[in-house]
Amino acid sequence: MTLNPPASTDWVVDTGASSHMTPDSSNISLFRPPCASYPSSIVVGNGSTLPVVACGHSVLPGPFYLNNVLVAPSIIKNLLSVCQFTTDNHCSIEFDPLGLSLKDLRSRNVIARFNSPGPLYTLQLPAPAPPSCALAAAPAAVWHRRLGHPGLEPLSKLVSTSAISCTKGTDASICHACQLGRHIRLPFPTSSSWALKNFDLIHCDLWTSSVVSVSGYKYYLVILDDCSHFLWTFPLRLKSETFSTLSHFFSYVTTQFGCAVKQVQSDNEREFDNTSTRSFFLDHGAMLRMSCPYTSS
Repeated sequence: MTLNPPASTDWVVDTGASSHMTPDSSNISLFRPPCASYPSSIVVGNGSTLPVVACGHSVLPGPFYLNNVLVAPSIIKNLLSVCQFTTDNHCSIEFDPLGLSLKDLRSRNVIARFNSPGPLYTLQLPAPAPPSCALAAAPAAVWHRRLGHPGLEPLSKLVSTSAISCTKGTDASICHACQLGRHIRLPFPTSSSWALKNFDLIHCDLWTSSVVSVSGYKYYLVILDDCSHFLWTFPLRLKSETFSTLSHFFSYVTTQFGCAVKQVQSDNEREFDNTSTRSFFLDHGAMLRMSCPYTSS
């Protein structure tokens, strides 16, 4: 007489299992095509081998992800690999005499609790809820990831209309994935070139202040020496004062430091690229270097 136990949705937590295993293919929600990436058999405790007929993935309520689940019809229980489960779900498992607790690795908060009435530690999963049931409450950060990283406003609307249930208010923390997704370009490469002597190269830029000063200054000219990284800032009332300020700086460098400015690096603004400045740079033997468009680095 052969005993064939009914298919079970409970998973026995096994610290000795290298992979998740199940005898019933109905526990798999996403099958992988047959390939050499999963073993053709598994070795059990007495040394015998059991054939593996399929491999796939599944998601348990929580959600908890079961990757690379091996389907072996000869085993009689669903085995959950502790090592693979904690790695895939970024959690830890804590055992006690009454059962086990799943905890988040970062916050150490309990994600789920499973009591074990028998001699084995098992994940006894509840029956699947009908589609009309309300979604289970979860933190706002979890809903943010589930719904494809929406902004704070649409997430707040979903909470206010009871479309989703959050365990706490909307989370205002910065999402790393969202920050990367909004980047329009890769980071600028680090430059390895620099001037060998003071005033061999200076960088100039004209900035506009958002608030006019008490003395009526709205702009300021920034000059940076490439070698020493010394910085000079000159407040300006008008953009047209840029040329006179720059010419005075040339005289200041000649008198105070006994050297001449050799190269000037700036953007393509007309304050630096005009007839007066180009003639001035030619008279003083200085070279004007213009940045390529859209290369702020």
